[in-house]
Amino acid sequence: MITHTTQYLQAKRVLDILISATLLLILSPLFLVVAVLIKLESRGPIFYKSKRVGQYYKVFDFWKFRSMRTDADHLLQSARFDNQYVASTRQENTPLSTSSQILVHDTGTISESEWFLSQNDSQHTFIKIENDPRITRVGRFIRNTSIDELPQLINVLRGDMSLVGNRPLPLYEAEKLTSDEAVGRFIAPAGITGLWQVTERGKKGMSADSRKRLDVEYAKKASLTLDFWILFRTPMAALQSANV
Repeated sequence: MITHTTQYLQAKRVLDILISATLLLILSPLFLVVAVLIKLESRGPIFYKSKRVGQYYKVFDFWKFRSMRTDADHLLQSARFDNQYVASTRQENTPLSTSSQILVHDTGTISESEWFLSQNDSQHTFIKIENDPRITRVGRFIRNTSIDELPQLINVLRGDMSLVGNRPLPLYEAEKLTSDEAVGRFIAPAGITGLWQVTERGKKGMSADSRKRLDVEYAKKASLTLDFWILFRTPMAALQSANV
């Protein structure tokens, strides 16, 4: 059984509050600039909110800067074949789905989980689209520099997440991680950055099994020393060149 000491958890929470509050204050001008750029390029909200599953399967509202077109979820069907976690590529003659099913948002208009499961993609735990056509020009920049993740500092300040942990998952991904070897990843806090992000994020041919292994490894070995090592490596990992 994976357990963490009370001293570690208390120290981690204190650091989360101090660092996230400080960064939110320092980065507030950047937040304003990004918000203006998003509004100038496309109509729609500045922030993207979705339900995510974190530590001990807790579901919470997860915040990012919006980096996609407002009709992004309607384009998800045609983009799914570029999922980086799919082991084999689609055959050239395989037609795209012609389903006219309307998706429903996390806030009431798209249900990602229902669509992915109905398309028999349940064998692919994680979804990460390469060269996603739904991303705006501003969105491409803020994603490649990880600026889109900065609103999650609010989640950290609220206690939904930690600075370091395992990435919180969409409902359709979390519901597939129920095996004995995978559930251990949910013992660790949900995090903005983590062991997987600083070792594999953005690499070609990413493996779902490798990601699960790294998530469980972090949950088992979590410590302040490991957290600081991950934070130290995060800036370079954040500046990725892959369009994912």
